[in-house]
Amino acid sequence: MAKKNKAHKEIRPQQPAAIEALSSRGKKVIGTGVGTLVLGFIVLCFTDPMGRNWASLISPFLIVGGYVLVGIGIFLPENLPTSEQSRNPS
Repeated sequence: MAKKNKAHKEIRPQQPAAIEALSSRGKKVIGTGVGTLVLGFIVLCFTDPMGRNWASLISPFLIVGGYVLVGIGIFLPENLPTSEQSRNPS
């Protein structure tokens, strides 16, 4: 009886998936969002209890806008090269 040759499969350790870090543009947008949030909460300190002054009108927009900027900054990709940059690499 002939022995069956088993195909030897080389076992390679799997490399971990590449972890995508925040882009530099995304970090700037997140920083701007955090600054807008801080400004919104500072303006919120000046609101009227009845909510009838300028701070009462502006602070919700600053706070929500800050959170939106942070969310956009998380998913913002790195700048793609323009067509002129790809033709003339330096």
